[in-house]
Amino acid sequence: MTIAVDVSLRREGFALEVAFTAGAGLTALFGRSGSGKTTVIDLIAGLSHPQRGHIVIDGTVLLDTERGIRLPVHRRRIGCVFQEARLMPHLSVRQNLRFGRFFSRGTDGPSLDAVADLLGIRPLLERRPAGLSGGERQRVAIGRALLARPRLLLMDEPLSALDEARKREILPYIERLRDEAGLPIVYVSHSVAEVARLASTVVVLEAGSVAASGPVDAVLRRPDLIPDGAEAGSVLAMRVERHDPEAGLTRLTGPAGPLDLPLIDAPAGRRLNLRVPARDVLLALARPEDLSARNVLPGRVAALREEGTACLVEVACGEATLAARLTRASARDLGLSVGRPVFAIVKSVALDAGSAPEGGRIEI
Repeated sequence: MTIAVDVSLRREGFALEVAFTAGAGLTALFGRSGSGKTTVIDLIAGLSHPQRGHIVIDGTVLLDTERGIRLPVHRRRIGCVFQEARLMPHLSVRQNLRFGRFFSRGTDGPSLDAVADLLGIRPLLERRPAGLSGGERQRVAIGRALLARPRLLLMDEPLSALDEARKREILPYIERLRDEAGLPIVYVSHSVAEVARLASTVVVLEAGSVAASGPVDAVLRRPDLIPDGAEAGSVLAMRVERHDPEAGLTRLTGPAGPLDLPLIDAPAGRRLNLRVPARDVLLALARPEDLSARNVLPGRVAALREEGTACLVEVACGEATLAARLTRASARDLGLSVGRPVFAIVKSVALDAGSAPEGGRIEI
């Protein structure tokens, strides 16, 4: 499944010129408020129309202004989930879900029971929206969109209206949707934590233009692309290997090597994205001894970039890359240069897996 978008739109006081391609998985449209993220979503859905452009999903042309093609909304087969669930209050959860099936053509696609199980809403089927939490309502809204048999799911900041507890409730279900539904997702967010946890591809928008696009681990390593002073760092794709309750540790494995964390609530085999802030990675020329930090990864300097008094060092560890933020003086004293062997000492990670209290850092 591929998505190709190339659109131009001009309105009073705003110009949008955006082009990107994405594949399967979850593509995050990321950037500050007002950068054009929701406008792009509206254009893909057909809720707005550009002056110029084309939009193609897996070979199906939804829009081509040069050829005069503009499929109406109801023929695009795109599911939309907005900031508010927009459920019909007089209908039960089951009836709201069936309303999504009403717009589906044909008999193939997931059943209501399969969607209810995927999103954990089977116990809610006979309840009315007024008796649901914000996270439960959003899960029902996602289920309604899935039952319309979309070829693409658009999610416009679906967690922004939820408190932190409800966000932690719904994030695992979006992960399951990404991994199990086989449906490409375009997801709007300005949250570094959400993007790091969910995305496979990131498109960074700034003032109506694409500032950068690429794999999530490459994009979030760049401080210049992180809005509002959030911490840049690395995103490591990991899996839970095993738990050691006696030692209070969980062992994760991934391309960078193994990592030990304090015991987390996640089954063996679960895929996790770990965000490692650059400021929480130390570098050493020799493997350190008698150190409290458990995770020391061998690697080589892949790149150095000076930023004022700081230096961002990218270290190739196995098949992954870790970013470390040092002072320029420290980089000089270590004699760092591209290709030099080093050891990366990982102090802490932001465990974007919903298992850490308040989604916070875990010292490792």
